[in-house]
Amino acid sequence: MAKQPKLAKPKLEPLKIKCTSTDCDNGLHCFKASRKTKSATEHGACRECGVKLVDWPRVHENNSTDALYTFAALKNELIRHHFWHIEVDLKAVNYARRKGVSGLKTAVRSRLRASVSRANNPYDGRQTPMDGSGNPIHYAQHATASCCRTCMEYWHGIPRTKDLTDDQIEYLAELIMLYVRERIPGLKENGEHVPPIRHARQ
Repeated sequence: MAKQPKLAKPKLEPLKIKCTSTDCDNGLHCFKASRKTKSATEHGACRECGVKLVDWPRVHENNSTDALYTFAALKNELIRHHFWHIEVDLKAVNYARRKGVSGLKTAVRSRLRASVSRANNPYDGRQTPMDGSGNPIHYAQHATASCCRTCMEYWHGIPRTKDLTDDQIEYLAELIMLYVRERIPGLKENGEHVPPIRHARQ
């Protein structure tokens, strides 16, 4: 029997989503301030429809024991909702499985210190790849608004003009780890052997 040729996988177009995207009719907003919404009376409202859904003083307490509320609030924003629900790619899943919980905690802290800990970063907003890039920490940073100093400022009340403190890094790391545990359940404490992905020849 003649060998059937492999069909090329269709190339998926990248999702056209930005930090400021909204879908207010479906309850997905953007709370990042615009020039129009920077007044005190409009602070924290959706920049598109003006709805107020988040108890900002509560979120800004940076209390990891109240993470369930913080996560529920984050999911009201379209860009966060996207990263809470998008499929985590296999490379990222395998990375998490190899690292395990202990290794991921170390990697998360290192990532935060290297990418977002410094004040007034001239590259702010570009530190964390939007496509995940095979790293579960990138997905988690976008989902938990720890991807850049701008997002941290309005979501967590952490001024972008000051370096992150050790306590702030620990708080953000806890949020990231809670996200990873939810999205990639069953991780072993010290990791496991995961064979590399073998790409079939075309």
